[in-house]
Order: sequence, then structure tokens, then C-alpha cells
Amino acid sequence: MKEELSGSNNYAETGKSNICEVLQILGAKWSFLVLEELLKGPQRFRQLQRNAAVIKTQSLTDTLRHLEHNGLVRREVFPTVPVTVEYSLTEKGSDFQAALKEMEKWVQKWGAQPQASVEATVSS
Repeated sequence: MKEELSGSNNYAETGKSNICEVLQILGAKWSFLVLEELLKGPQRFRQLQRNAAVIKTQSLTDTLRHLEHNGLVRREVFPTVPVTVEYSLTEKGSDFQAALKEMEKWVQKWGAQPQASVEATVSS
């Protein structure tokens, strides 16, 4: 039964699906938005906060810490007065761009469709 749930043998071998592993690395729902913002280039915390205004300050802090801990985001501190902190993507974080683009394609196809047109698409 375990193998039926996954297209690969990873689930059968480890008890975890690849999707679960990805979600553990990314952490929270805001990770996708933070990664998308940082794909535009390095940003300071306040700039990120303005650009991703839907994220509360503590959630943004937690998300950045999680992404940094998992090697997707780099936190660089500059010895200025006051101290300047800049966030950017690591190679691992930048590599996630392909997955974000695929998600964007999916939402363009399925995200805004009313239920009636989705049913018509599925039945055709």
C-alpha cells in the first residue's frame, strides 16, 4: 500500500514521500512568497516586509530563519550604523525557481477557474 501512494520507491524505503521532504525543507506557507521575492535580488528585512505585505513581522522572521537554517537563504550582516542585514538566495534557493515557475503555470491553468468550467474541462 505504501508504494501505491508514491510514484517512486522513496516512500517505501524511508516512510516519507518526496513532497513531505520538500515541505519540511521549505517550512511554512510563506516560504514560497519569500523565495519568490528574493528571486528579484537581495533585499533588506524592511524591504522584504513591504514587498510581501501580507506576512506579519514575526512570521517573516520565522520564515527567513527557517529558510536560512535549511540553506536556501543567506543572511549577510554589514557593520554599519545601524547594522544592515541583507537576505539573498543561495544556490539551493535559486534552484527552486523552476518549481515556482511550474506552480505559476498550474495556477494560471487551474487557479481562477469557476467550478463549472473546471468540471467542463475534466469531463471533456
